[in-house]
Amino acid sequence: MRQLEILAAPLEERSLKLLLFGAGELGKEIAIEAQRLGMEVVAVDRYERAPAQQVAHKAYTVNMMDANAMRSIVDRERPDVIIPEIEAIDLDVLNEFEEDGYLVTPNAAATHAAMNRERIRELIVASGVKTGAYAYTRTDDLSEFTDAVEKIGYPCFSKAIMSSSGKGSYFIESRDDIKAAMDAARYETRGSGERAIIEEYIPFNTEVTELAVRHLDEDGNIVTTFPKPVGHYQIDGDYHSSWHSPNIEEYLPYNVDDIGKSVEKDPELAKEAERKIYDAARRITDELGGVGVFGCELFVRVRDGKVEIYGNECAPRPHDTGMVTYISHPQGFNEGGLHVRAITGLPVPARIEEGYRIFDPLMPAASHVIISQAQGFDPMYKGLFDAMSVPGANIQLFGKPFSYHSRWVVEERMGISLAMGADAFDAKKKAEIAAHKILIRTATDREWRGQEETRMHVAV
Repeated sequence: MRQLEILAAPLEERSLKLLLFGAGELGKEIAIEAQRLGMEVVAVDRYERAPAQQVAHKAYTVNMMDANAMRSIVDRERPDVIIPEIEAIDLDVLNEFEEDGYLVTPNAAATHAAMNRERIRELIVASGVKTGAYAYTRTDDLSEFTDAVEKIGYPCFSKAIMSSSGKGSYFIESRDDIKAAMDAARYETRGSGERAIIEEYIPFNTEVTELAVRHLDEDGNIVTTFPKPVGHYQIDGDYHSSWHSPNIEEYLPYNVDDIGKSVEKDPELAKEAERKIYDAARRITDELGGVGVFGCELFVRVRDGKVEIYGNECAPRPHDTGMVTYISHPQGFNEGGLHVRAITGLPVPARIEEGYRIFDPLMPAASHVIISQAQGFDPMYKGLFDAMSVPGANIQLFGKPFSYHSRWVVEERMGISLAMGADAFDAKKKAEIAAHKILIRTATDREWRGQEETRMHVAV
């Protein structure tokens, strides 16, 4: 890979062409940022009118678990960069693309590892980053599954080996939950449901995503730049809200909701947490290699007055929790823009502090998911005026053509609210209020339905 110096117009013979395998909401932002730079974008997904397909120059709809279908598109389009955006693709064919001279981001081996929970867990262990106890099990054998759960102990988490966005995950509190957890891992995954990982429950203070950016510097060497850690919480294994701020003591090392209530801000512990987060992310991403944005999920725990960091997972691409950067970072530098810069050989300016390359947010900000309770095609939205009247808040809808939740397929996340605030907690509260003003219905489910989830909320 080398620095990018010349760009031709899109759809011309010498244009720089990016091909997305997976065209969801994260891919949509990558496509938009690439088009801002005059790059050509081809978006591939398993269903028509996927978000990134709506803004790409070209779109294909195929079964991305079919290597021949993927190969036919690559042979036809001959992209400069191939971007895997989801787990539900044939990962083995990525090695063939790389052998044929295509640039797969971050690289085929890293994608193969990071999109499989067993491989990424072993890689995190190899990097020297601490993890909780874990065990692997099949999902078609109740006895084996039960043995794995009881080896780790209650409470614990079960997760499908290949999935994303919390699909196929389950929090197991007792033996009564085991059958439901096994079924969730087997049937509700976005990828393969044949195996699951059982993970120890870590009583952490907060969970963060470090959006580590591996890219070329001015000398052509690969370096890592660290945006400020993104705090977030999940509900039923899926992202629900995220936040960050230039002032890390607003949300590190403790959960932003705890500061000012059960614990006081501690600048020294916050700084310790920040540096240990960067160190853990660097270890993991150095093991993966390649260039691009890596969403490193980490647990932050304070024990005996010291900060401990546990590795959880790492996505080889922008992360759903990182959507907060759509409002907290300058134009061109949100997580999609940073990914485009890194994978095409463009610079990522940063300031240097104590040997770390750091990219600061402009202001405290937060995001909050907008979930559809209605099912069916042609979703409609109400409440936008009220939601966008919340000071400092904005609404971003993904344009998905349907909302669906069954045992086999889940497609509920329809948009996000974004908010700026006086601090991280204020931004989080505003984003939550705005999101909960949105009502959704579909062509078949005519009742307007709002945001029903209130667990871990602070304003509703």
